[in-house]
Amino acid sequence: MTDTPAPAPHTVVDFWFDPSCPWAWMTSRWVDEVAKHRDLDVTFHVMSLAVLNEENDVSDEYKANFARMLRYTRLVTAAGELHGQQIVKPFYDALGTRIHHDGEKDGDVVIAGAVAEAGLPADFARYADVDEFDGQMRASHFDGIGRVGQDVGTPVIAVDGVAFFGPVISPAPKGDEAVRLWDGVVAVASYPGFFEIKRTRTVGPIFD
Repeated sequence: MTDTPAPAPHTVVDFWFDPSCPWAWMTSRWVDEVAKHRDLDVTFHVMSLAVLNEENDVSDEYKANFARMLRYTRLVTAAGELHGQQIVKPFYDALGTRIHHDGEKDGDVVIAGAVAEAGLPADFARYADVDEFDGQMRASHFDGIGRVGQDVGTPVIAVDGVAFFGPVISPAPKGDEAVRLWDGVVAVASYPGFFEIKRTRTVGPIFD
């Protein structure tokens, strides 16, 4: 007689992302893969690299991207506020596919396509250019970043309440490899005295 292996635990995951960030996109694809093999309850939240860096000394070239970044985060925030949390992930998927996989640079094209794919009304795109939900967007951002500190970026993940930045990966692993990485990351992040592992990136985002 063999022992029946214990079922994998149900895990509550919160994931903060900026739709413009290719690294957050890669990590979100990894979490999607892990969710095929583990019982994850994942909630996606916006954060904003523009808000994170608004008081920082960054290059003019990087600052020039802030307006475009804010359009996407405003849209996702508005979607969640007006249509419920259940729309946030599919809308992020629709935006991210166009921004990262398709390499579309025209924000209006990205937004129109994502709005249509997510089944939102065509005039919903107007929320990209108004600050109606900026308070909620900033609250979500500071909720995420406040768990890990100002000296990191996106994504931020909280696993059963334990938050960490990253991981920064490329490409997103599949199958057993994805699960092994998940187990390792969660294990180190769960130790209260653990803060950082890092090495210089040798590849850019690899989308597959």
